[in-house]
Parts: sequence; structure tokens; C-alpha cells
Amino acid sequence: MEIILKRDIKSLGYKNDLVTVKDGYARNYLIPKGMAIIATESSKKQLAEVKKQQAYKEEKIRNEAEAIVKQIEGTTLNIGVKASTKGKIFGSVNNIMIADAIKAQKNVEIDRKKIEVAGEGIKEVGQYKAVVKLHKDISVEVTLDVKAE
Repeated sequence: MEIILKRDIKSLGYKNDLVTVKDGYARNYLIPKGMAIIATESSKKQLAEVKKQQAYKEEKIRNEAEAIVKQIEGTTLNIGVKASTKGKIFGSVNNIMIADAIKAQKNVEIDRKKIEVAGEGIKEVGQYKAVVKLHKDISVEVTLDVKAE
């Protein structure tokens, strides 16, 4: 039986995939739980339209991400923090501070959840690397120059 998945199922496929499964599995488990619908001609046409719209949205998001990469690629962000005379920071540099530094220095707004810093965080003055994941395939590395104020 051909079905269209309504959500990701680990061993079967992803949302909006057209898959073939045994009749009992579809009728007794997938369809009653709302995980799939039967693939009729009309539902296949709707699926094609949904995939076309998703491809358009995906392309738009990808283009925006590539534009942001061009703006911040190879950037060194200066972050001023309060630190001791030995260079130990009072607290730590977090994703919110990095996102604010990108907005202030490059005028690009980035969600703090898309920023990853290697290690356990920045707790001393120095240079560090952070990765900004803008899309599932697109990411950019920025250099952080953490200085005492």
C-alpha cells in the first residue's frame, strides 16, 4: 500500500515522503495514529504542490543564509568583558553576547541558538572561534577577540 508520511518515522522515511508499506502496518498503526495518509491521486497532487512550495521556501532561506555568510565571513568580532588582571573573565562570554557583537559590528541579526562555541565556553581573555549555523548545509566560522575592558 502506498502512503504519504505526515511526520518523520525513523525506520521508514521523512515527512511528505511517498512510501510503500504492508497493508496491515498502514491500516492498523500508521493511519490511525495520524502518522500517514493513503496515497490517492488527489493526495499525490497535493503532495506535489506542497513539495513545490517547500522547495521555493527552502531556496529563499538558503539565499538569505548565503548573503549573511558573505557579510560575516572572515570577521573578527571584538568583545569587551570585565576581567581580572590575570585575564580571567568574571562570568563567561555566551551566545547572547556574540549575537549582540555581530549585530553591533556587522548590522546582521542572528538567532543566538545558531551560534556554537567549541569547548565549555569562554572564560579567559584571548582569541576563540565560533561557528554560526545558518542553515542545515551552510555555516560560517567567526573569530572572537575577547579583551578586558
